[in-house]
Amino acid sequence: MRFLGIDPGIAIVGFGFVDKIGNKVVPVQYGCIQTEAHTPEEERLLHVYEGMVQLIDKYKPDTVALEKLFFNRNVTTAMSVSQARGVMVLAAAQKGLPIAEYTPMQIKQAIVGYGKAEKKQVQEMVKMFLRLQVVPKPDDVADALAVAVCHAHSYTLNSKLNEVLRK
Repeated sequence: MRFLGIDPGIAIVGFGFVDKIGNKVVPVQYGCIQTEAHTPEEERLLHVYEGMVQLIDKYKPDTVALEKLFFNRNVTTAMSVSQARGVMVLAAAQKGLPIAEYTPMQIKQAIVGYGKAEKKQVQEMVKMFLRLQVVPKPDDVADALAVAVCHAHSYTLNSKLNEVLRK
């Protein structure tokens, strides 16, 4: 099964595709969609949307997961990122893909085992889980892979729970 993890943003959107094969999670492709500063917001949103559609068409994930947004300071940034997140959700929904959301704390708990782990700890665990030579850069890419790994593990558990509940 193929999972797409997304770290939403307007300047940089991290993405990571992983396959779950048995109990192993293996990387397929990862990187980022970048938009130019000082470009009109509608052009940036279009670029993010088109980039996401192309990635989904090329790598054909079975499900998509995004990091939930959490802002406590800059409302302007929150609005821009929320709009970008909306076009990512739209791209996935148009392809009929199930969408999951995870808080940063849930992702850290799934990856490190501690919900208040430092960013560096999460990045090192992603590198270890996926047997990568180096931590992916920029940080948004490592974060997206963490979302994908979290979803791969959670999806399996949730599927089993749903099977038990249906009986």
